[in-house]
Amino acid sequence: MKIAFSPCPNDTFVFHAWVHGLIPGAPKLDVTYADIDITNGMAAGSDGPDVVKISYAALPWVLSEYALLPCGGALGKGCGPLLLTSNKAGGIFDPAKLHSSRVAVPSERSTAYLLFRLWAAQNVPGGVGEITVLPFHEIMPAVRDGLVDAGLVIHEARFTYPAYGLTLMADLGNWWEQDTDLPIPLGAIIARRSLDLSAISSWIQESVRYAWAHPKASSEYVLHHSQELSAEVTQAHIKLYVNEFTEHIGEIGYKAVASLLSRASQEGLVPKVDLERLYL
Repeated sequence: MKIAFSPCPNDTFVFHAWVHGLIPGAPKLDVTYADIDITNGMAAGSDGPDVVKISYAALPWVLSEYALLPCGGALGKGCGPLLLTSNKAGGIFDPAKLHSSRVAVPSERSTAYLLFRLWAAQNVPGGVGEITVLPFHEIMPAVRDGLVDAGLVIHEARFTYPAYGLTLMADLGNWWEQDTDLPIPLGAIIARRSLDLSAISSWIQESVRYAWAHPKASSEYVLHHSQELSAEVTQAHIKLYVNEFTEHIGEIGYKAVASLLSRASQEGLVPKVDLERLYL
């Protein structure tokens, strides 16, 4: 079975047991590790993987072939994307100034960028100047080095951005939570509709439970793929992004996804979604 997910600690932690043949009855996995912008594109292609991690914001474009699985993804509170700028002279600290600024984002179909666009509609009169897509690990160096004026970051960057001399302009997760009182739907696990979706969901849930029951078993695997992050940062990352919604999205999680996609479609940012097609 072909699967694609990111090398980030939360994904490798979640899928460690299945990847390493520790889930009875689960098929062997052929894994592709890729940045979220790449996996979003893979799912939209005609020969995408059987199972793939994508941004919730990319769901409207792939629901004809894929179904959202109720587990394995990333939702939560206090874990949303951050908009950062530089501490150096000339740093852009007033959101209104983004109208004439260059902003780096991790993917045009990322949840981070979708939240940013919804936030900017309220806070940046006239819209944002120029958008540049960069792999998420290149964004903070680009802001630091003055290649862009601001950067939208995700994942472990919320723990490491001060080391780059950067300053928080906006926590888009906090903005979303205050506006909706719902968790932030970040990353989704989807599978081809032609497959046994219930079985795949069961294998993922078993992998999540194994990870929680044996938290040290995946340490070497997680660190190997974590792009030289420290053990402390990887553990903080896992603690933040692997939670009860990872085991099962639940009613509140589905409500958050429906709210995000409905609001985005009303703003003309994504195609209108038949929300019934989200479910197994």
